[in-house]
Amino acid sequence: MPIDQDPVGKLLADELEARDWSQGDFAAILGRPTQFVSEIINGKKEITRESAAQIAAALGTSAELWLSLQDQFLLAKQAKDAGTQTRLSGVRTRALISKHAPVELLRKRRILTATNLGDLAKQVMELYELDSLEDEPAFLVAARRANKHEDLSLLQTTWFACVRRQARRQPPAEPYSAKKLRDLARSLSQTLHTSEDFEQLPNRFREAGVRLVFVDAFPSAKIDGGAMYVDGYPVIGLSGRGKRLDKVLFTLLHEIAHILKGHVDEQHYIVEEIVDPHAGHGVQESEADDLAGELLFRSAFPQVPARIGGPWVDQVANQLGVARIVVIGHLQHKRRLDWRTTLAKNAPVVGDALETWK
Repeated sequence: MPIDQDPVGKLLADELEARDWSQGDFAAILGRPTQFVSEIINGKKEITRESAAQIAAALGTSAELWLSLQDQFLLAKQAKDAGTQTRLSGVRTRALISKHAPVELLRKRRILTATNLGDLAKQVMELYELDSLEDEPAFLVAARRANKHEDLSLLQTTWFACVRRQARRQPPAEPYSAKKLRDLARSLSQTLHTSEDFEQLPNRFREAGVRLVFVDAFPSAKIDGGAMYVDGYPVIGLSGRGKRLDKVLFTLLHEIAHILKGHVDEQHYIVEEIVDPHAGHGVQESEADDLAGELLFRSAFPQVPARIGGPWVDQVANQLGVARIVVIGHLQHKRRLDWRTTLAKNAPVVGDALETWK
């Protein structure tokens, strides 16, 4: 685009001079008042589509030419206007920020708190660990290189970044031990019977060299949990979606299984919705489901009667040493109980306990 583009009015005046036409002559040709031509030549009036077509008809050119000449001049003028360029720079920055982050959602969560654009950009770069807003988060680049078929949505990416941020604030107490993690996993269903039992879980995981964090589920984002490595240590993130004790427990065991199975490392991470095991999914998810199921019950689940009643559920829960809702949830997943069964009424939820992890 030419920076020193002549005003379209001057170019029109040159055309009239080349034809020995006065402004009055040209106005008469156009069927317009002389003032109309004068205002265009003096830059007081912009050429419209209609007037461009009339000028083109009179001069044997095209309407597009005159509209283009006018736009080139106005854009060149705008490019040299400092105030306009400052405003446009702000627009570009806000667009880059929005490419990375759901800003309003993160403001509501008090994750982003800046009130001016410059500080907001810094907070976004810190959250996603970017050197520039033009960059892509390194974990996305690494994951795409390792898993070409997997992409995260904006909300999944943001949830991942929030989990990583929380994890960095909680250094593990011990080096990671797969044996300690497996032993801990085997004890969870035996020790997590109430919401309060969940409150000290992060400390128990720190002793195994694993960081356990809670980042509340984002609206409309189907995220139950995730597993990843941060600074050489495994991290498990839970969203608490659904809040029901058995669902959160199974998600936790599922993510533990991903770590124990070696499905995650510095280059591979998992952010997921725990789907119905009957729905069919990849090999890693099947392996994680199977191991989570083994970790859930210390002994074989008893044969299920044709009619399932509360006393039988209580008996099995006592026999297996698990919360009553864990038995009910297992039967629901196995499709032996309807999801609307009255046996699940007043099921314990763990949302308040998860909030204490922050």
